[in-house]
Amino acid sequence: MLKRLVQGGFIILGGTLGVFLISDLFQYFHLNHPFINNPYVTALLGALAFYLLTFWAVDYIVEFIKWIEDRIVHAPLTDILMGGLGLVIGLLVAILVGIPLAQLQLPIVNTVVPILLTIGLGYLGFQFGVKRRDELTTFFSSNKASKRKEVQTEEIAPLQPVKSFKILDTSVIIDGRIADICATGFLDGTIVIPQFVLEELQHIADSSDTLKRTKGRRGLDILNRMQKEIPIEVEMTEKDYEDIHEVDSKLVKLAKEMGGIVVTNDFNLNKVCEFQQVPVLNINDLANAVKPVVIPGEEMNVLVIKDGKEQRQGIAYLDDGTMIVVEDGRDFIGKQIAVVVTSVLQTSAGRMIFAKPKLA
Repeated sequence: MLKRLVQGGFIILGGTLGVFLISDLFQYFHLNHPFINNPYVTALLGALAFYLLTFWAVDYIVEFIKWIEDRIVHAPLTDILMGGLGLVIGLLVAILVGIPLAQLQLPIVNTVVPILLTIGLGYLGFQFGVKRRDELTTFFSSNKASKRKEVQTEEIAPLQPVKSFKILDTSVIIDGRIADICATGFLDGTIVIPQFVLEELQHIADSSDTLKRTKGRRGLDILNRMQKEIPIEVEMTEKDYEDIHEVDSKLVKLAKEMGGIVVTNDFNLNKVCEFQQVPVLNINDLANAVKPVVIPGEEMNVLVIKDGKEQRQGIAYLDDGTMIVVEDGRDFIGKQIAVVVTSVLQTSAGRMIFAKPKLA
């Protein structure tokens, strides 16, 4: 392709030179003929002569162009930009200097000198741009940074707080504690209720199962309370994902797109969010965090109400619902006894305390 372009350029150049030079050349050698003054004929002769010349010169020219192309491709971008800038400046200086010289009536000064100035100053400008590229780049970048700093000091806009989205899942709405947490002001930002979560709540509220229907209606009541009574911003989003069927998967994808935080008390959803590096707030974790701290060796009085899974275990509960597994407590079912805490197991599903009866 490049070879064809070079040959085409030679033919156009030959035809142009033929129109302007061949007739004068024939007259110089006293070869007068009527067809010499025909521009079509001279253009054809010039194009033919240069086309024949391409068979010898085209390979050298193509290699030279490829060499230049390779140098340009592998040259650093800063060299090209700064060299081009220096070349432009050099050519502008050559034009400014050549204008008064062209006004002189000296044959050589007003013709040859401007050409030499253009070549020389263009070359010097290009070399200056390439050799001083680091200093020029630093100059422009520092100048731009100083202007940006001046604008910032002149116009200091108040910082806008980043909007935080808390996306609720179905379980945390049905649980109901989210409304009390929002009422206390411990949960900031905007509460987001996805449309697919609301549809799931409606489906649960319309269930034929009495327990499910009660839970669904409780969730809808909680949403109405949050929207009307609690001073917190509640938004609905109609964003849905038709290709995803699971509500939990939709919640994770929505949180990724909005940059929001999933609020749940579902242990499994909590783990999925952690695995996919999606921020998650677990209401159970909050509830466990505010429970009274129990340390091994502490004594307490508990009422053993039933036997445990393991042999001779008894089960008791604190007022906040924390389960206490009492070793060798089966014989004390229905009795209030003093126990000593041996260990505490803390998980997102809840807190479990292991204890043993205090020896008299």
